[in-house]
Amino acid sequence: MEERGKLGLKIRQLLNDGVIELFKNVAIDQVVGSGQGLVVRAGDQILPPVDQIIVATGFRPDMSLLAELRIALDPATQSAVLLAPMIDPNAHSCGTVRPHGAIELAHPEEGLFIVGMKSYGRAPTFLLMTGYEQVRSVVAALAGDWDAAKRVELILPETGICNSDFDEVDDRLKASASQTSCCGTGETILEAAPRTSPGCCKA
Repeated sequence: MEERGKLGLKIRQLLNDGVIELFKNVAIDQVVGSGQGLVVRAGDQILPPVDQIIVATGFRPDMSLLAELRIALDPATQSAVLLAPMIDPNAHSCGTVRPHGAIELAHPEEGLFIVGMKSYGRAPTFLLMTGYEQVRSVVAALAGDWDAAKRVELILPETGICNSDFDEVDDRLKASASQTSCCGTGETILEAAPRTSPGCCKA
């Protein structure tokens, strides 16, 4: 999470320095090859030529392997029904998804759990740490230890680092920069404390 946060700050700095440029709300009509590279046309807008285009427009899991099993999927996210509202990208980033486990990942087919990236369906908010917690909980459930399966053993900090809206990230960073550590060190706080922490100082 810390390294991901540093990456976000580095990208923000590159934007501020004019090294890279961000284009928002682009509806691509055409991609044309030219002597200078690939040119994207979006209505009357023509973007600068680039050498390569990496398409990250979304995905969905291949559920054909589970065609003969009883699964219950949310129609919007294609994730387990109980999990769907927790990972809805319209309401959450990867840093605000509450840790979850066997209860939320279960399907009508007894003993069937979908874990990892595929468990999120089309939602792009998956984190590996969340997946590790999923697997820990599901393994405990399969072993019959439901107390361990229901127990949450992961706390994610709400850093906002998964947000691609840099204007919002700027607001977060400005707010953070105006604060100092409550422990009196005078250091700038760039990450929020875990949600379950009552304060940032412990004896």
